[in-house]
Amino acid sequence: MKFIYKIPGPILILMGSFFLSYGGIVVKSFEGADLWQIVFWRSIFCAMTIGIFLLITYKKKAVEKFKIAGFPGFVAGFFMSLSFSSYVFAMYHTTVANVNFIIPSQIIFLAMVGYFFLKEKISVYTLISIVLALSGILLMVGFSVSSEGFLGNMVALLIPISFTALVTVVRKNPNVDMVPAMFIAGLLAALYASLIVKSFYISPKDLFLAFFLGTFQIGLGFICLTIGSKSTPAAIVGIFSLTEAILGPIWAWIFINEVPPLIVIIGGAIIMFSVLFQSFFARKS
Repeated sequence: MKFIYKIPGPILILMGSFFLSYGGIVVKSFEGADLWQIVFWRSIFCAMTIGIFLLITYKKKAVEKFKIAGFPGFVAGFFMSLSFSSYVFAMYHTTVANVNFIIPSQIIFLAMVGYFFLKEKISVYTLISIVLALSGILLMVGFSVSSEGFLGNMVALLIPISFTALVTVVRKNPNVDMVPAMFIAGLLAALYASLIVKSFYISPKDLFLAFFLGTFQIGLGFICLTIGSKSTPAAIVGIFSLTEAILGPIWAWIFINEVPPLIVIIGGAIIMFSVLFQSFFARKS
C-alpha cells in the first residue's frame, strides 16, 4: 500500500475528508446496535485496518514504528481515542450538521493552545477568526439549550479539543508517527466501550455498518489525512478539510432527510468562514 504515499498531499486530504464526511449518516443507519456497541465494533475494525496497513507497508519494521513513537505516541493515541468515542456519542445526541460544523473549529483551538502553551504569537487575523468561530459555536450551542441536542453539542466540542491536544503532543514530539497512534486509539476506544457495553452481539447488518465505519470512514479516512498532511501546507489542509463539514450535512439531507435549523446553518457558516479566514492569512504569511 505504499502507492498511497505517491498520491499528492492535497488529493489525499480531499480523499480523507470525503471518507470522514459520511460517518454521520452511517451512524444513524444502525437498526438495533446501541451507542457503545457501535463504538466498540467501529474501533475494532479501525484498529484492524490500521494494523493491516502497517504490516503491508512496513512489514517487519512495523513494530519499530511503535517503539519510535514511544510514550508520546501512546498519549497521542489516547487523545484520538477520545475523539473516536465522542464522535459516535455526539452523532447519537444531536444532528449531523451540528457535529460536522463544530469539528472544523479545531484550527481555532490550535491557535489558542499555541499561544498559551507553545508561546506562539497570535496575529490580529487569528484573533478575529477565534472570535468568529466562538461566536458560531455559541450560536449553535445556545440554540440547543432551548431544543434537543445540547448534550450532543457539548460532547462534539470534545472532538476538536482532543484533536488540539493530539497535535500539541505531536508538535512537542516530532518523532511520533500518527499511523501507529491511530492503531492505539482504536484499541483504547474499543476498551472504553467494552467496559460499558451490555452485549457485544449485533445484527449482521449492523456489523457490516460497523465494518464500513471502521475500515473506510476512520480507517482509510485518517490514513489519507495523516499521510497527506505531511506534504501539504497547514493552510491548505485547513481549507480542504472543510470538505467533511460541507458534505456531511448534505449526505444527511439527501439520505436521511435531516434538515438542520437555520440558526445552525448560520452558526456553521460563521465557523467555516473563520477557518477560511484564518487559513487564507496563514497562507499569505
